[in-house]
Amino acid sequence: MKTYENQKSKELRAGFGEGLLEAGRQNTDVVALTADVCGSVKMDSFAKEFPDRLVQCGIAEANMVGIAAGLSLCGKIPFLGGFAEFVTGRVYDQIRQVVAYSNKNVKICGSHAGISLGEDGATHQTMEDIGLMKGLPNMTVLVPCDFNQARLATLAAAKFNGPVYLRLGRSKMPNFTSENDEFVIGKAQILNEGKDVTLFACGHLVWEALEAAKALETEGISAEVINIHTIKPLDKQAIIASARKTRAVVTCEEHLFNGGLGDSVAQVLAMHCPTPMEYVAVDDRFGESGTPDEMLTNYGLRAVNIVEKVHAVLNRKQA
Repeated sequence: MKTYENQKSKELRAGFGEGLLEAGRQNTDVVALTADVCGSVKMDSFAKEFPDRLVQCGIAEANMVGIAAGLSLCGKIPFLGGFAEFVTGRVYDQIRQVVAYSNKNVKICGSHAGISLGEDGATHQTMEDIGLMKGLPNMTVLVPCDFNQARLATLAAAKFNGPVYLRLGRSKMPNFTSENDEFVIGKAQILNEGKDVTLFACGHLVWEALEAAKALETEGISAEVINIHTIKPLDKQAIIASARKTRAVVTCEEHLFNGGLGDSVAQVLAMHCPTPMEYVAVDDRFGESGTPDEMLTNYGLRAVNIVEKVHAVLNRKQA
C-alpha cells in the first residue's frame, strides 16, 4: 500500500490562485472576473501582475456571468471567481442560459465550497453545487483534492474548450499529491490499489479516504482508493473496472447525498455493474456555524465514518 504524506496543509483556493497566474502567463487571452472577493478567491496575484486583465464586477454575480460570456465571444478565456454558493445557486439561470446552453468557454470557480467553510454558516456553505452544475448539459465539473491538484486543474481548465465548474475549498487541508502529477479531465486517479472494497472520493474527502484505507489495512482489509477529481465527464471505465474487482463500493464527498459523486457512481453501477454501495456524505440537511474540523466531524465526513461504511458494505457483500 502506497503511503501519502501531508507535505504542508494549504488552501485549495490558493492552488487555484497559483494556477490562474501561471495560466495567465502562458496565454494572454486568460482574463479574470471577481465579485468583490479578489483576495478571498486568491486572484490578487493575477490582479497585481495583470491589472488590465481583471474585471471587478462588484457584488453582482449575475452581471459577472454575462460579462464573462461576452468576453468569451471575443476570444478571451474568462475565469470568474466567487463563493461557490453565490456563483452557482444565486446565478443558476444566467449560467444555464448564457454559458451552458451556448457552450461558451467560461470557467466558473466556486471557492469556499462545502461544510468545511466553517464559521460563515449555512447561508454560505453550499453542499448542493455539484448537483446543480453537473445537471447542466455541456458543463464539465472538476473537484480537485488538494492544493497541488487545484493548481493543475486550473491549468487544465484554461486549455479546455468549454464551460467548466471548478469547486474549491477555503480552509487549509492536507496537501499530499505531487505537483508534477498528470491531470487529465475525465480520467480518475488511482491512488491505491486494493481487492476488498473501493473508496471513490473527491475533494477534501480524498485525504480522509486514504486515512481510512490505512486504518482498514490494520484490520486486514485491502481498500482501493480512487480520486474522482472529474465528476463530469465521469470516468465510467475506471469505476466499472474497480467495482468488478472489489464487489463493494463506498463513495466519499463533502456534499449532499443527493446529486453528488455518490449519485453519479450509483448510476454507473446500476447500469453496468450492480454492486453493494454505501455513501459518506451529508444527509439532507443544511450546515451550521463551527470550525472546519468541527463541521467535518459533526457531519460524519471523517476517516472513521468511512471505515464504518466499509464494514457495512462488506457485511452486505458477504450476505
